[in-house]
Amino acid sequence: MTSKVSFDVDSAGVRHTLTVAYERTGSGEPLLLLHGIGHHWQAWEPVIPLLAPERDVIAIDLPGFGTSPGLPDGMAYDLHTVVPVLGALCEALGVERPHVAGNSLGGLLALELGRGRLVRSVTALSPAGFWTEAERRYAFGTLLALRRAALALPRPVMDGLARSSAGRAVLTGSIYARPGRRSPEAVVAETLALREATGFHRTLRAGGGVRFTDDVPGLPVTVAWGSRDRLLLRRQGIRAKHTIPGARLVRLPGCGHVPMNDDPALVARVILDGSR
Repeated sequence: MTSKVSFDVDSAGVRHTLTVAYERTGSGEPLLLLHGIGHHWQAWEPVIPLLAPERDVIAIDLPGFGTSPGLPDGMAYDLHTVVPVLGALCEALGVERPHVAGNSLGGLLALELGRGRLVRSVTALSPAGFWTEAERRYAFGTLLALRRAALALPRPVMDGLARSSAGRAVLTGSIYARPGRRSPEAVVAETLALREATGFHRTLRAGGGVRFTDDVPGLPVTVAWGSRDRLLLRRQGIRAKHTIPGARLVRLPGCGHVPMNDDPALVARVILDGSR
């Protein structure tokens, strides 16, 4: 059952109380899992059972996504705000310098946590921030279209589409290479999560000028990219390797932008190898 934790954060001299929803299971060294924009912690469900025997797995709903409330007025959804929030969250959970794995937006946040030496290792799956301007506009346009569709789609139509493999491809084919593998219930839940994400537009606006341009020296870093990623094209992985020369660059054959569903065993192995 999803739990929630509340903690205080200082932002621009003002103290705010935040609440974050999370799922925690397993044993071993702590591993923080961060989802992408418009998603929720359940994106990691296919790999959590494979990680839990070796890691204390903490999968969270980022602020403004899933069942985590949005950031208070006056707090921006940018890296300078969200990264310290994640650090404060770890402290509230009694976790010191966890391993971290993130997908898309979560991958960018994971790299920023690594750059700040707040974690032990980083695994970034198709991380944001290595795009050209044209690639960024394409990705943001696709995300906005998905959001508009989620807002416009009547629930009975959504439920009907999710019952068939073809319908699940309509709903989630932009992020999964194998959408038919996702259960109807999971597809409906993540479409609703996208619809109800209060932090979606503010996060997207904050990401407009983001580029990850710094190395992450002295820390184990893995960057993995799906060969069938239709949102952030796999050539961005080469740019990530140039930016972070010491990183291990891994290809995920047959995987889309959210690879945890497409090949759970491979993704779990990449995360565990990267955090050893």
